Amino acid sequence: MSYVQIDRLSKRFKETTVLNQVSLSIEKGELITLLGPSGCGKSTLLRCIAGLTEVEDGGKIVVGETDITNLAPKDREVGMVFQSYALFPNMNVFG
Repeated sequence: MSYVQIDRLSKRFKETTVLNQVSLSIEKGELITLLGPSGCGKSTLLRCIAGLTEVEDGGKIVVGETDITNLAPKDREVGMVFQSYALFPNMNVFG
């Protein structure tokens, strides 16, 4: 069985479907890349895995043997690096 299993993940924002029944299997130690144009759902998928965005329509996210779909982000043991590398955009290196 895969280490990360995403099964039929869907997400809509108002009338726009961003993820439509996405399924993905990732083996332990495997390195993957999500590649696509702006607005295609890459960040939304990662936010769903990290627990920062709620999934819809019975989608499921399993890591190891644990279904993390409804766990709080702090309980998932999953991290995410955001697209903007400026953690504190109001500060410079000396700040």
